[in-house]
Amino acid sequence: MRDYIIMTDSCCDLPDALVRELDITVLPLSFNMEGKEYYNYPDNRDMDPHVFYDKVRAGVMGTTSAVSVGMFQAKMSSLVETTGKDILCIAFSSALSATYQSASIAAKDVEEAHPGTTVRVVDSRAASLGQGLLVYLAVQEQRRGRPLEDTARFVEERRDHLDHWFTVDDLGHLKRGGRVSAAAALFGTMLQMKPVLHVDNEGRLIPMDKVRGRRASIQALLERMEELVEDPSLVFISHGDCLDEAEELGRAIKAKYPVQRMVYNHVGPVIGNHTGAGVIALFFVGKHK
Repeated sequence: MRDYIIMTDSCCDLPDALVRELDITVLPLSFNMEGKEYYNYPDNRDMDPHVFYDKVRAGVMGTTSAVSVGMFQAKMSSLVETTGKDILCIAFSSALSATYQSASIAAKDVEEAHPGTTVRVVDSRAASLGQGLLVYLAVQEQRRGRPLEDTARFVEERRDHLDHWFTVDDLGHLKRGGRVSAAAALFGTMLQMKPVLHVDNEGRLIPMDKVRGRRASIQALLERMEELVEDPSLVFISHGDCLDEAEELGRAIKAKYPVQRMVYNHVGPVIGNHTGAGVIALFFVGKHK
């Protein structure tokens, strides 16, 4: 059995320290703000998350780009040539980005150029630390000795149990992304309505509910976990520069469940550009999505 490398992209939102602990390869998506292009590396070398969200709060709008075929091809080729290993690539949801498509095209080219090499790409159908949690679980399976194809099948089975629950603080960003109408955003803002969203089995971001007030929306995330949780040992929480509120949610979860590992990190700029500052997202293994 050939050894293999696990690769993903920066929309996994895994903290840099955890990326190094897991020994994975992360390729960055890019974003453009005020006429300048930046890359979303796990160590935030191009832009600190606080700076990014301050810009968002000030009304600066950005654009985002998927990882290119060329970037995937160059990195995959380099890894194969320098390590002699196969690659399992777990990509950002194909319903939200062209990154999975880019990785799939590159993988085919690399396999053709390196006969006998396997480069397997799996659509995570996940986002932010939901994708990150799926990658984390894949690494644990790899370390237990599962071969590449078995781990890929495990990822495809587990992705339908990776619960993603979000709430956002600013409806204006969802309006710009077409998730809510202009009228709904206006009246929702006036009434302090906060949407609760999730990522469905196809990897799409879907509005599910509306509650009045910030505290109620965060409580709604906890209630969703109470309904759906299957394995509370791993809980990942990402946020749009509102760590205090994310940690408050984390403490409430720890008071109810025997959490063995809880991970916090910022929602990266690619997703954060569409959700705005103040987003809080909760991820766990559930009975279903």
